[in-house]
Amino acid sequence: MVPYGSRMGNSQFDNDLAEIDVRVTELFGLVAAGVSAATDAFLASDPKAARDVMERDGLIDTVYAEIEELIQRCFTLQTPLGKEMRYLLSMLRIVPELERSGDLVEHIAGRGARQLASGLTPRIRGLVERMGLIAGDLWDRARQIYITRDVEQAHRLRTLDDELDDLHAALLAEIVDAELSLPLAIEMALVARFYERLGDHAVNVSNRMRYAMMGAGVHDHD
Repeated sequence: MVPYGSRMGNSQFDNDLAEIDVRVTELFGLVAAGVSAATDAFLASDPKAARDVMERDGLIDTVYAEIEELIQRCFTLQTPLGKEMRYLLSMLRIVPELERSGDLVEHIAGRGARQLASGLTPRIRGLVERMGLIAGDLWDRARQIYITRDVEQAHRLRTLDDELDDLHAALLAEIVDAELSLPLAIEMALVARFYERLGDHAVNVSNRMRYAMMGAGVHDHD
């Protein structure tokens, strides 16, 4: 699929646009799958599964670099205008968000490799599981929005992100109430933050997709 209405005037340029589209879709899939896999590995305290997730971050980094190279070539081959320019500029903003989200997935999996979940209360485990489900849903929906170009569905991402923020606050409170050891409490506060940031990145990406397709203003979620 040629993204966002290419002029179709330069075959290499159009091929590069189509390849960018394919590779960005791949990045969305890697992040969405990684969230679920990292959560499962964390809760199961499964070092092997966690290492498998962490190794996939290298693939995300590789695809990210390939997309940036393709975008650079598009600007070198031809001066993009209109929708093409918005698309390419948006991708320059979106793919770093995807790469950073991949890093967050790796950080969660890394805590799984260290088997932190074995020392958690059932309540904390339940909150982590819920955050993982919502973060995974956010990224699944973000991927579908990118594939379908249906940015009108972005409001659902904001609703889910608000729920993730509430769970983040609840998990921090539970960490304090559970009187965990200081090292474990610090690590769990970081895990909670990683999930919360995954939600923010998904919302930021949906905002940039809106700009790519409609030229609407972009407001990042802090």
